[in-house]
Amino acid sequence: MSRASRAADDVVAQHHASGHTFRAGGIRGFTLDRGEGPPVVCLHGAPTSSFLYRKLVPELAARGFRAVAPDFPGAGLGARPLAFDYSWSGLARWTDRAMDALGIDRCHLVVHDTGGPVGFEWAITRPGRVLSLTALDTLVDVAAYRPPPSMRPFTVPVAGEAWLPVLRPPVSRRFFRRVGLADGASLTDAEVDAHLALVTRQDAGRAFLRTMRGFELTDAKQAFYYEGLASRPYPAQVVWARDDPILGLPRLRAVLDALGVGSPTVLAGRHYLQEEQSPAIAATVAELAGA
Repeated sequence: MSRASRAADDVVAQHHASGHTFRAGGIRGFTLDRGEGPPVVCLHGAPTSSFLYRKLVPELAARGFRAVAPDFPGAGLGARPLAFDYSWSGLARWTDRAMDALGIDRCHLVVHDTGGPVGFEWAITRPGRVLSLTALDTLVDVAAYRPPPSMRPFTVPVAGEAWLPVLRPPVSRRFFRRVGLADGASLTDAEVDAHLALVTRQDAGRAFLRTMRGFELTDAKQAFYYEGLASRPYPAQVVWARDDPILGLPRLRAVLDALGVGSPTVLAGRHYLQEEQSPAIAATVAELAGA
């Protein structure tokens, strides 16, 4: 094992020690869970995991919340069952079971990337369980969405399996920093490598590929999101990275429109704004929760 791999393993081990496992729907899960008070549940997208929220969780806990960031099946330190529905609908159903397993009746919901469609579906089907919604760089106009060129091969059988080995250090580091960070030096190589390891290492990325191929990019699903979010009984806000190269202005305008929010809170950063703007994100969540 190389020195870089050992360093990433150390980071993953620290992440594992900071959370705990649970079972939901018969599937082993893992979550970060810190603090006491009203729950704030943070849902990640692809190709990330609860590791992306490791800085936001303590910031929320310090503001008087119980901050919870679970791994979806197929990502992070959770299980990767073969007999599982990795579509957004399937992940939303599992999220409902995870809320029950974690003892969460109602929560403030934070979503990012493709965790948005999953969280939107759960919130629409369980509106009485949502206290507020914070949308971070996500998508709702799914019928018009196409993954960026760097991610598109993962949606295609055979091509994805061939492309996945290419995204190893140092290529993966350059890609993560270019699309995700305003300051490339804000994360160590070991932290960047840990992001990839938590998505691919357990099963060579097979569940990740199934998740990428489970995107529901249909007119019907888009209409479901727009109609359901328009009738929600809880407040919502949009927090967006100023220089996100993955989900740009068209996605931002669509999320604002679907949520009926006049303007976003714009933070300096790129797609993984949780890495560099967790204090500011936590402040916006706390402000909305107190509204």
